[in-house]
Amino acid sequence: MRSGRVLVVDDEVNARTALAELLRDEGFEVETAADAFKALGKYESFTPHVVVTDLKMPGMDGIDLVKKIRGMEDAAAVVVMTAFGAVSSAVDAMRAGAAEYLTKPLNFDELLVVLDKVFDQQALRRETRQLRLRVRDRVAPSNIVGVSPPMQRVFEVVDQVAPSRATVMITGESGTGKELVANAIHQRSPRASGPFIKLHCAALAESLLESELFGHEKGSFTGAMARKDGRFQLADGGTLFLDEIGEISPSIQVKLLRFLQEHEFERVGGTQTVRVDVRVIAATNRNLTEEVAKGRFREDLFYRLNVVALEMPPLRERRTDIPALAKFFLDRYAKENAKPIDSFEPETMELLIAYDWPGNVRELENAIERAVVLTNGTTIEARSLPPNVRPRHTPAGMPLIPGATLEDIEKYAILETLKATGGSTSKAAELLGISVRTIQYRLHQYNEAPRSDVDVVRKEPLRPDPIGES
Repeated sequence: MRSGRVLVVDDEVNARTALAELLRDEGFEVETAADAFKALGKYESFTPHVVVTDLKMPGMDGIDLVKKIRGMEDAAAVVVMTAFGAVSSAVDAMRAGAAEYLTKPLNFDELLVVLDKVFDQQALRRETRQLRLRVRDRVAPSNIVGVSPPMQRVFEVVDQVAPSRATVMITGESGTGKELVANAIHQRSPRASGPFIKLHCAALAESLLESELFGHEKGSFTGAMARKDGRFQLADGGTLFLDEIGEISPSIQVKLLRFLQEHEFERVGGTQTVRVDVRVIAATNRNLTEEVAKGRFREDLFYRLNVVALEMPPLRERRTDIPALAKFFLDRYAKENAKPIDSFEPETMELLIAYDWPGNVRELENAIERAVVLTNGTTIEARSLPPNVRPRHTPAGMPLIPGATLEDIEKYAILETLKATGGSTSKAAELLGISVRTIQYRLHQYNEAPRSDVDVVRKEPLRPDPIGES
C-alpha cells in the first residue's frame, strides 16, 4: 500500500471523484477541489505532498495554480493533466514549476508511476537536506572526544546497539553529551540515511508537547490553523531522540507507551490512525528507577524505554579527556573568531584539569569559548578562564595545586600560620596539629633557604619560641 497526501483539482466532478476514489484505494490520503481557488483554500489545511491538477479550469488555470504553489514554503509537487491537443500549455506548466504532466484521458497506471517517482524525488530531497544539516550541525558524531576508559565503554555500547532496532535509554548529568551519543547511534545504524529528529520534552507544556510528538488536525485547539505533522511522523524511517523524558506528564506517558507497543498513533483532534517506522532513543538526567518507585513514572513505560541502558560519565570522572576536549573546543572557536590561538599555558591546563566541572562538557565548552574571545595572543592564559574555574585568591607564595609537592604545601601552611599567630611556634603547632619541635626543625631548614622564602612571614629572620613557650 502507498501512503502520502494528494490533492486532486478538476472542474469535472465525475473525473475528480473517480480519480480520488482510485487513489484512496491505493492507500493515499486524498482531498478534492473543484477549481484552483478552492484548491488554495484546502492546501493550507490539508498540506498535501502532491497536487494533481487539470490545466484548463475556469477562473485561475492550472499554470497560475502551479506558480502560486511553487511560491509557498516547502511547496508540494504539482502534476498537471492536459488534453492531448494542449501539450504546449503543459510545457508552459513545466516551466512554471510543475513536476510532471499527463495527457487526458488519464491512464491511471501511468499516474501511479508518476506519483511514485515524485514521492521518491521528495524523499531524496529530504535526505539531502538532512545531510546538509548534519554537515553544519555541531552535534556530529565526530564531535565525541574521549580516550578515557569510561568513554571507551560508551563507544563499545554504541557500536553494539547501533545496528539493532532496540530502544535506548541514555542517562547522565546535564551537559555530558547524551544528544551526541544518540546521534552517533543513529549515524552508525541502518537508519543513517533517514531523519534524526530531536525534541526537548521539558521545554514544552503538556498540550504543546502532545502536538509536537503526534501532530494535530486543523481546529483541534486554539491556534491550530492548519494540520501539522508531529515529530513521530517527521522521523518516519529514522530516529526520534526524546531528551529529558523524565519530565513528561502521565497522560503523555500513556500515549508514548502505546506507540512503543503498537507503532501507531492519532493526531491531536484526529481519528485516523497513523503508522510509522521510528526508532526511539530517550535521555534523562533523573533517576527513573526512583521516579517509578515514587509513582511519578510508569513502570511499563520505563521498561519499554530501558531496553538498552547507557550511562554517560560526568567529566570529573574522565579528567584524562579534558586536554583533548579543551583543544577540540579551542580549535573550533579560534577558527570561528578568526584568532591565531593554538595552545594553553601550562597553568591554564592545570586549572582546567583540577576543576570539577559541575556543568560537564557543556560548561567546559563555554569556558573555552569565553577564553578564546578574551585572549589577544596565541596562548590562553589562566586569567582568561571564568572566575569559578580560577582559584578564588592566590596569595603571594601560595603553591599551585595540582602541581605542587607536599613539601611546598607544608612549607606554605607553616609560614602562613606563623604569620597569623605573630610568629608563635607553640600556637602555630596547636593550630596545625603538629609538634613545636617539628616547626622548629622546619624553620631551621627554611632559614637556610634564600631569604625571600622566609620573608613571606616577616621582614626579619624568624626566631623560634623556646620549646614550651605559650
